Amino acid sequence: MSRLRLTMMALCATAALALGAVAAHAETFEVKMLNKGEKGTMVFEPDLLQIAPGDTVKFVPADKGHNAESIEGMFPEGFEPFKGKINEEIDVTFDLEGAYGVRCKPHFGLGMVMLITVGTPVNAAAAENAKMPKKAKEKFEALFEQIEAN
Repeated sequence: MSRLRLTMMALCATAALALGAVAAHAETFEVKMLNKGEKGTMVFEPDLLQIAPGDTVKFVPADKGHNAESIEGMFPEGFEPFKGKINEEIDVTFDLEGAYGVRCKPHFGLGMVMLITVGTPVNAAAAENAKMPKKAKEKFEALFEQIEAN
């Protein structure tokens, strides 16, 4: 075999190992969709997650009538929006750094939202200015304040 071919094979093997190591360290976080939780009614619990790129969030409808979906204007460029069905679990892997707004569509007006930050929230300013109902906006203001305090 040529020296170039051996070098290319070694580089490919190293890249495969590196990708495997990243996948092995990825975590899964569970978020419950509840009618009533520690912070009131119609909530995601927890309502704030700070995770690493490659981590997965499993949204679990612990009570009926809820879904999880991304909010327009509250995710970084290049992210594929998601929309879970009512009463069904959905797993979402977050590979891009940024701030992500999540809502329960039927209860968005009641402020049933959550914030996920992945690595550095590079789009935080845009996400904070996304258009939404008053109660959801108030909830996000409090969640962004928690991020800034950390």
